[in-house]
Amino acid sequence: MELLQLAGLLFAALAAVLWAVHNVIVRVATRTGTVADTLAVVLAVNVVCLVPFSMVAYYPDYGLTPVAAGAFAAAGLAGLLLGRLCMFEAITAIGASRTTPVVSASTLVSTGLAVWFLGETITARHLVGICCIVFGVAVISWVTAADAGDDASVRETGVSLSFPLAAAVFIGIEPVLIRVGLTAGTPIPVGLSVMITAAAASYLGFRRVRDGAISLPRHGTGRRWYVWAGLSSSAGLIAYFAALSAAPVVIVIPIVQVSPLVVLVISAAFLPRRVERVTLRLVLAAAVVVVGATLVSLSG
Repeated sequence: MELLQLAGLLFAALAAVLWAVHNVIVRVATRTGTVADTLAVVLAVNVVCLVPFSMVAYYPDYGLTPVAAGAFAAAGLAGLLLGRLCMFEAITAIGASRTTPVVSASTLVSTGLAVWFLGETITARHLVGICCIVFGVAVISWVTAADAGDDASVRETGVSLSFPLAAAVFIGIEPVLIRVGLTAGTPIPVGLSVMITAAAASYLGFRRVRDGAISLPRHGTGRRWYVWAGLSSSAGLIAYFAALSAAPVVIVIPIVQVSPLVVLVISAAFLPRRVERVTLRLVLAAAVVVVGATLVSLSG
């Protein structure tokens, strides 16, 4: 049992690093490319990397009921599509180091939904965690407004911050839907494949209606960053679910929540200052958000 939990800890730490790398790569990719192209390639890579395995490994019994399939599909639309789209837009607008801590507040959304729909109680630790998250997000908002300069209005700053906050809401909804699907006995890889397929099909259908012919970027220096973002995303999903299969959620989630701090370290070390301006106040605010999310997760 101890070896399984140790494996879970290692997989969770790996997932945190991979998601941090993914967010920073998206920031680099969207400097020369578009959010639409980045999301299309990332979803395509997710499908290629994850769906065929589930189709082969669990054939012919996939353990899917209509309720489970609908729940996983809705989770894909909420978290993998809408949440990711908002997160990519936020990374483009205000940077990975500011986006990732705010998106970590999705833990607060998940907790609220669990209390509302599952009848869970709020403990003192929950309240402390909620206060930390609210305070950290407020500081990040203030730092973003200060970095925008005197010409940036409150409205403009609020619009920029609306993207990571929306991402936090959509990503926070996702775990409740996943729980509905998993209670039906669906294997995690199969549920993940349904989520990815639903998100990819919906997004490509949307692009088809809006833009006509669907085309992925075929050239340019940004293309390799799109692919790397998709690979890091796929690896992060695999590591995350491997961690959940080996260790309890209360152990895995707090470790995954250190991803914002990893983003700050990577941004400070490798990205030009004009792309990611990491300040001491931003680091402290990110740490407060992570502490709050961790407290909420441990109390769940």
